[in-house]
Amino acid sequence: MSKKLLIADDEDTIRNGIAKYIQLHTDRFDKIYLASNGQEAIDIIFRNKPDIMFLDVQMPLKSGIEVMQEAKRAKILPYTMILSGYDEFKYCQQALRLGAKEYLLKPVRSSDILRMLNQAADELFGAEKVETEAVEGEKNPIVELAREYVAEHYYENLMLADVAEKVGVSAGYLSTLFQKQLEKGFVDYLNEIRIDHACTYLRQNYLKTYEIAYKVGFNDEKYFSKVFKKITGQSPSEYRKSGQSDAGAP
Repeated sequence: MSKKLLIADDEDTIRNGIAKYIQLHTDRFDKIYLASNGQEAIDIIFRNKPDIMFLDVQMPLKSGIEVMQEAKRAKILPYTMILSGYDEFKYCQQALRLGAKEYLLKPVRSSDILRMLNQAADELFGAEKVETEAVEGEKNPIVELAREYVAEHYYENLMLADVAEKVGVSAGYLSTLFQKQLEKGFVDYLNEIRIDHACTYLRQNYLKTYEIAYKVGFNDEKYFSKVFKKITGQSPSEYRKSGQSDAGAP
Protein backbone atom coordinates (compact mmCIF):
# COMPACT_ATOMS: atom_id res chain seq x y z
CA MET A 1 0.00 0.00 0.00
CA SER A 2 1.32 3.42 -0.97
CA LYS A 3 2.17 5.58 2.04
CA LYS A 4 1.77 9.33 1.63
CA LEU A 5 2.80 12.37 3.66
CA LEU A 6 1.71 16.00 3.35
CA ILE A 7 3.76 18.92 4.71
CA ALA A 8 1.81 22.19 4.69
CA ASP A 9 3.67 25.34 5.76
CA ASP A 10 3.93 28.76 4.17
CA GLU A 11 7.62 29.12 5.13
CA ASP A 12 9.71 27.65 2.32
CA THR A 13 12.74 26.88 4.50
CA ILE A 14 10.66 24.95 7.04
CA ARG A 15 8.54 23.07 4.48
CA ASN A 16 11.42 22.11 2.21
CA GLY A 17 13.82 21.50 5.10
CA ILE A 18 11.49 18.98 6.77
CA ALA A 19 10.88 17.22 3.46
CA LYS A 20 14.58 16.93 2.67
CA TYR A 21 15.43 15.64 6.15
CA ILE A 22 12.70 13.00 5.98
CA GLN A 23 13.79 11.88 2.50
CA LEU A 24 17.37 11.50 3.72
CA HIS A 25 16.54 9.57 6.87
CA THR A 26 13.63 7.28 6.03
CA ASP A 27 12.18 5.56 2.99
CA ARG A 28 8.86 4.69 4.59
CA PHE A 29 6.89 7.09 2.37
CA ASP A 30 6.31 6.58 -1.32
CA LYS A 31 5.22 10.18 -1.80
CA ILE A 32 5.73 13.47 0.05
CA TYR A 33 3.43 16.33 -0.96
CA LEU A 34 4.21 19.98 -0.19
CA ALA A 35 1.70 22.80 0.24
CA SER A 36 2.56 26.48 0.73
CA ASN A 37 -0.95 27.57 1.76
CA GLY A 38 -4.16 26.17 3.16
CA GLN A 39 -5.96 25.91 -0.16
CA GLU A 40 -3.13 23.86 -1.66
CA ALA A 41 -3.29 21.60 1.39
CA ILE A 42 -7.03 21.05 0.94
CA ASP A 43 -6.59 20.34 -2.77
CA ILE A 44 -3.88 17.75 -2.04
CA ILE A 45 -5.99 16.11 0.68
CA PHE A 46 -8.99 15.75 -1.62
CA ARG A 47 -6.96 14.68 -4.63
CA ASN A 48 -4.27 12.44 -3.09
CA LYS A 49 -5.61 11.48 0.37
CA PRO A 50 -2.31 11.57 2.30
CA ASP A 51 -2.04 9.31 5.35
CA ILE A 52 -0.14 11.74 7.60
CA MET A 53 -0.01 15.53 7.62
CA PHE A 54 2.28 18.12 9.23
CA LEU A 55 0.17 21.28 9.25
CA ASP A 56 0.97 24.90 10.07
CA VAL A 57 -1.78 26.90 11.80
CA GLN A 58 -1.31 30.31 10.20
CA MET A 59 -1.20 30.05 6.40
CA PRO A 60 -2.47 32.15 3.47
CA LEU A 61 -5.91 31.51 1.95
CA LYS A 62 -6.98 29.00 4.62
CA SER A 63 -5.69 28.44 8.13
CA GLY A 64 -4.62 25.05 9.39
CA ILE A 65 -7.78 24.89 11.49
CA GLU A 66 -9.93 25.50 8.39
CA VAL A 67 -8.02 22.80 6.51
CA MET A 68 -8.77 20.32 9.30
CA GLN A 69 -12.43 21.36 9.42
CA GLU A 70 -12.96 20.84 5.68
CA ALA A 71 -11.09 17.54 5.63
CA LYS A 72 -12.98 16.27 8.66
CA ARG A 73 -16.34 17.18 7.10
CA ALA A 74 -15.34 15.19 4.04
CA LYS A 75 -14.19 12.32 6.31
CA ILE A 76 -10.71 12.31 4.81
CA LEU A 77 -8.71 13.98 7.59
CA PRO A 78 -5.18 12.54 7.65
CA TYR A 79 -3.32 11.69 10.85
CA THR A 80 -2.49 15.29 11.73
CA MET A 81 0.36 16.91 13.63
CA ILE A 82 0.27 20.67 14.04
CA LEU A 83 3.42 22.78 13.64
CA SER A 84 2.77 26.26 14.95
CA GLY A 85 4.61 29.40 15.96
CA TYR A 86 1.62 30.40 18.09
CA ASP A 87 1.55 29.27 21.68
CA GLU A 88 -2.13 30.11 22.12
CA PHE A 89 -4.50 27.80 23.91
CA LYS A 90 -7.41 28.44 21.55
CA TYR A 91 -5.47 27.14 18.53
CA CYS A 92 -4.27 24.11 20.42
CA GLN A 93 -7.74 23.38 21.78
CA GLN A 94 -9.37 23.70 18.35
CA ALA A 95 -6.79 21.49 16.69
CA LEU A 96 -7.05 18.76 19.32
CA ARG A 97 -10.86 18.82 19.18
CA LEU A 98 -10.70 18.35 15.43
CA GLY A 99 -8.46 15.32 15.87
CA ALA A 100 -4.85 16.55 15.83
CA LYS A 101 -2.52 14.03 17.47
CA GLU A 102 0.26 16.50 18.32
CA TYR A 103 0.60 20.27 18.71
CA LEU A 104 4.26 21.24 18.23
CA LEU A 105 5.66 24.71 18.75
CA LYS A 106 8.27 26.04 16.35
CA PRO A 107 11.19 25.78 16.23
CA VAL A 108 11.13 21.97 16.27
CA ARG A 109 14.21 19.84 15.67
CA SER A 110 14.07 17.77 12.52
CA SER A 111 15.10 14.69 14.50
CA ASP A 112 12.04 15.15 16.76
CA ILE A 113 9.78 15.48 13.73
CA LEU A 114 11.24 12.30 12.25
CA ARG A 115 10.75 10.44 15.53
CA MET A 116 7.09 11.52 15.73
CA LEU A 117 6.60 10.67 12.07
CA ASN A 118 7.95 7.15 12.62
CA GLN A 119 5.68 6.73 15.64
CA ALA A 120 2.70 7.82 13.55
CA ALA A 121 3.69 5.44 10.74
CA ASP A 122 4.04 2.59 13.25
CA GLU A 123 0.57 3.38 14.58
CA LEU A 124 -1.02 3.51 11.13
CA PHE A 125 0.89 0.84 9.23
CA GLY A 126 2.51 -1.28 11.92
CA ALA A 127 6.15 -1.29 12.96
CA GLU A 128 8.59 -1.47 10.08
CA LYS A 129 9.91 -5.03 9.90
CA VAL A 130 11.67 -5.17 6.56
CA GLU A 131 14.59 -3.01 7.62
CA THR A 132 15.11 -4.91 10.87
CA GLU A 133 15.27 -8.22 9.09
CA ALA A 134 17.62 -6.80 6.50
CA VAL A 135 20.30 -5.83 9.02
CA GLU A 136 20.14 -8.94 11.19
CA GLY A 137 21.78 -11.31 8.68
CA GLU A 138 25.52 -11.57 8.24
CA LYS A 139 25.43 -10.00 4.78
CA ASN A 140 22.76 -7.62 3.63
CA PRO A 141 22.33 -7.64 -0.18
CA ILE A 142 21.89 -3.87 -0.23
CA VAL A 143 25.19 -3.37 1.60
CA GLU A 144 26.92 -5.81 -0.74
CA LEU A 145 25.63 -3.92 -3.78
CA ALA A 146 26.82 -0.67 -2.25
CA ARG A 147 30.25 -2.14 -1.54
CA GLU A 148 30.54 -3.34 -5.11
CA TYR A 149 29.67 0.12 -6.38
CA VAL A 150 32.22 1.73 -4.05
CA ALA A 151 34.89 -0.73 -5.20
CA GLU A 152 34.32 0.37 -8.80
CA HIS A 153 33.94 4.12 -8.17
CA TYR A 154 36.03 4.88 -5.04
CA TYR A 155 38.26 7.30 -6.98
CA GLU A 156 35.31 9.54 -7.95
CA ASN A 157 33.76 12.33 -5.89
CA LEU A 158 31.55 9.76 -4.22
CA MET A 159 28.79 10.70 -1.75
CA LEU A 160 26.52 8.55 0.38
CA ALA A 161 23.48 9.89 -1.48
CA ASP A 162 24.98 8.83 -4.83
CA VAL A 163 25.52 5.25 -3.69
CA ALA A 164 22.10 5.08 -2.02
CA GLU A 165 20.44 6.17 -5.26
CA LYS A 166 22.31 3.48 -7.20
CA VAL A 167 21.16 0.71 -4.84
CA GLY A 168 17.61 2.07 -4.57
CA VAL A 169 17.31 3.12 -0.91
CA SER A 170 17.45 6.36 1.06
CA ALA A 171 20.79 7.71 2.24
CA GLY A 172 19.69 7.48 5.87
CA TYR A 173 18.71 3.83 5.53
CA LEU A 174 21.97 2.91 3.78
CA SER A 175 23.94 4.68 6.50
CA THR A 176 22.12 2.59 9.12
CA LEU A 177 22.84 -0.63 7.24
CA PHE A 178 26.54 0.21 6.96
CA GLN A 179 26.79 0.96 10.66
CA LYS A 180 25.01 -2.21 11.71
CA GLN A 181 26.67 -4.64 9.33
CA LEU A 182 30.18 -3.19 9.07
CA GLU A 183 30.25 -1.31 12.41
CA LYS A 184 31.50 1.81 10.66
CA GLY A 185 29.99 4.72 8.77
CA PHE A 186 30.00 5.09 5.00
CA VAL A 187 32.74 7.75 4.96
CA ASP A 188 35.05 5.63 7.14
CA TYR A 189 34.48 2.63 4.88
CA LEU A 190 35.12 4.67 1.72
CA ASN A 191 38.31 6.13 3.22
CA GLU A 192 39.60 2.66 4.09
CA ILE A 193 39.07 1.50 0.51
CA ARG A 194 40.84 4.59 -0.81
CA ILE A 195 43.78 4.22 1.59
CA ASP A 196 44.10 0.55 0.73
CA HIS A 197 44.57 1.50 -2.92
CA ALA A 198 46.90 4.33 -1.92
CA CYS A 199 49.11 1.79 -0.11
CA THR A 200 49.43 -0.16 -3.34
CA TYR A 201 50.54 2.94 -5.23
CA LEU A 202 52.99 3.88 -2.48
CA ARG A 203 54.58 0.42 -2.57
CA GLN A 204 55.04 0.76 -6.33
CA ASN A 205 56.94 3.98 -5.55
CA TYR A 206 56.59 5.82 -8.84
CA LEU A 207 53.85 8.39 -8.13
CA LYS A 208 54.18 11.45 -5.92
CA THR A 209 52.02 11.67 -2.80
CA TYR A 210 49.74 14.38 -4.17
CA GLU A 211 49.26 12.36 -7.38
CA ILE A 212 48.24 9.31 -5.37
CA ALA A 213 45.86 11.41 -3.27
CA TYR A 214 43.99 12.60 -6.36
CA LYS A 215 44.17 9.18 -7.99
CA VAL A 216 42.30 7.50 -5.12
CA GLY A 217 39.61 10.18 -4.75
CA PHE A 218 40.95 12.84 -2.36
CA ASN A 219 40.84 16.47 -3.45
CA ASP A 220 43.27 17.68 -0.80
CA GLU A 221 46.74 16.25 -0.14
CA LYS A 222 46.80 17.37 3.51
CA TYR A 223 43.47 15.72 4.23
CA PHE A 224 44.67 12.59 2.44
CA SER A 225 47.77 12.48 4.66
CA LYS A 226 45.67 12.98 7.78
CA VAL A 227 43.29 10.15 6.87
CA PHE A 228 46.20 7.93 5.82
CA LYS A 229 47.95 8.32 9.18
CA LYS A 230 44.71 7.77 11.09
CA ILE A 231 44.15 4.43 9.32
CA THR A 232 47.70 3.10 8.98
CA GLY A 233 49.48 4.81 11.88
CA GLN A 234 52.05 6.27 9.49
CA SER A 235 52.29 9.22 7.14
CA PRO A 236 52.40 8.40 3.41
CA SER A 237 56.12 9.23 3.27
CA GLU A 238 56.85 7.00 6.29
CA TYR A 239 54.87 4.17 4.72
CA ARG A 240 56.72 4.56 1.43
CA LYS A 241 60.11 4.52 3.14
CA SER A 242 59.30 1.56 5.34
CA GLY A 243 58.51 -0.67 2.36
CA GLN A 244 55.71 -2.11 4.46
CA SER A 245 54.43 -5.50 3.36
CA ASP A 246 50.89 -6.24 2.27
CA ALA A 247 50.18 -7.63 5.74
CA GLY A 248 50.51 -4.14 7.15
CA ALA A 249 48.01 -2.60 4.80
CA PRO A 250 44.57 -1.77 6.20
